[in-house]
Amino acid sequence: MAEYDYIIVGAGSAGCVLANRLSADPRIRVLLIEAGPPDSHFYFRIPMGYGKTLKDPRFVWHMPTEPDEGNANSGTVWVRGKALGGSSSVNGMMYFRGQPQDYDDWEKHGATGWGWDHIGPCFKAMEDHELGATANRGVGGPVHVSISPRRSPLTDAVIEAAGRLGVPRKDDLNEIARDGDQMGIGYTPTTINRGVRVSAATSFLNAAKQRSNLVILTETMVEHILFEGRRAIGVSCNTKGQRRRFHAAEVILSGGTLMSPAILQRSGVGPASHLRSLGIEVIADNPGVGSNLHEHKIMMLQWRLLGRLGDNHRLRGIGLARSAVDYMLNRKGVLASSLPVTAFIRTEPGLERANAEIMVQPHSMENWQGLQAEPQIERKPGFSILGYPTRPRSVGRVLIRSTDADEMPEITSNHLTDDEDVRATIGMVRFIRRLLQQEPLSVLVGDEIGPGAHMESDSEIVDACRRDRYMGGHASGTCKIGQDRLAVVDERLRVRGVEALRVMDLSVAPTPTSGNTNGPVMAMAMHASDILLEDRALVRA
Repeated sequence: MAEYDYIIVGAGSAGCVLANRLSADPRIRVLLIEAGPPDSHFYFRIPMGYGKTLKDPRFVWHMPTEPDEGNANSGTVWVRGKALGGSSSVNGMMYFRGQPQDYDDWEKHGATGWGWDHIGPCFKAMEDHELGATANRGVGGPVHVSISPRRSPLTDAVIEAAGRLGVPRKDDLNEIARDGDQMGIGYTPTTINRGVRVSAATSFLNAAKQRSNLVILTETMVEHILFEGRRAIGVSCNTKGQRRRFHAAEVILSGGTLMSPAILQRSGVGPASHLRSLGIEVIADNPGVGSNLHEHKIMMLQWRLLGRLGDNHRLRGIGLARSAVDYMLNRKGVLASSLPVTAFIRTEPGLERANAEIMVQPHSMENWQGLQAEPQIERKPGFSILGYPTRPRSVGRVLIRSTDADEMPEITSNHLTDDEDVRATIGMVRFIRRLLQQEPLSVLVGDEIGPGAHMESDSEIVDACRRDRYMGGHASGTCKIGQDRLAVVDERLRVRGVEALRVMDLSVAPTPTSGNTNGPVMAMAMHASDILLEDRALVRA
């Protein structure tokens, strides 16, 4: 007999939501397994603590990527959260829903039941928004959403300058008409509550931890899924060198876009030829497992600031010490915030909706390109603007290298291999440079210090973007929902070719959402938990 009704593999943004909602019924026995530690370190609570956690292998996976096709120097390292809360415990806390059209496009292409009419209400249900309730915005839910309080002459100038380029200011950048455009600029909506990070773990898991029917295992790596024939019956794990097995009526993978396909492949579910080449017995030939990888490719531009503007002096030496004291005493200041201003823009005339996101970072970095040296806050005043096309079409893949769960999979991103992505990136950079030429921003800034105004041709901009080390941390699509040959799961999240096995994380998104992905993953998991409970009720009826 199964020990549990559900085993959830991964306590990230999706896994925490599922664990909370499934275990709310005391009759349902749930085991939640997380490879990383508890989220008890104080860095997890400080919003700007990600400057520490993202470097610490105790709390994140550092996953090297392969060089892109035709670009031998383009490999980098992707970072993903490894603790209760997953990447929501180490991310930039930016809260964006994406565009309603993103979800409607999923449904049009075979993800039945995953359109905006289904996902939109999930956002509203989970929100506790400081701006109050509207027809589309929620209050009273578990996820607190606030608007960045970090106003300054620099951030105000960016917003006013964007207005001169036709980008409207919005109080809430998530307020989008049903068939409207995402374009706008404003202070960033974040998952921060009174200066403290709000993660999926603090929002969903803390409320469920004391339930007797929920068991949470940390520092436990799931090596593979156990099968009887084609039916999943549990998982095999490694807890600090100790091998353990757990059994359940159903297994749900929530390991994320990079780890979930790796677990499937190690377990014999994936492209058969690749699995056989590694000596893995094929349970189900599912060729889409690990394919359809999309990621937001960030490019960062930096400028020198005139005068004592920006936050460089608050993030170095004695200034950092003062910022730490301010945070500890008041939960305010630079350490209590994330990127303060965000804009969604059109990179060329004639587009029906925004296709790029740009973000203001009120500090500048040394050694921010390449992997040879650790980036450091500059001494001189400076600031950065980061941006990426929101709906990339370039497609990569994730394939395991061996049966060893400790060996990182082979990740090939293939960034900027699609002509539309190249065109959008070039247009985005040219827009950002025009933005810096507008008053009142133009009188506050000096020279472009990275990549440099001399990098001005189309090819030079693209080359600079390929060399940039930054990624969105928003990878999606490697176990996509759909009905075509490469669809890994059906609309009920059931893995094709096997039984009692589902996937719920951003890997099931057929295409990227237009913006930061933590909010969409949680909303998707809200919808997924409804599906699971509906299916359970049908079985028990």
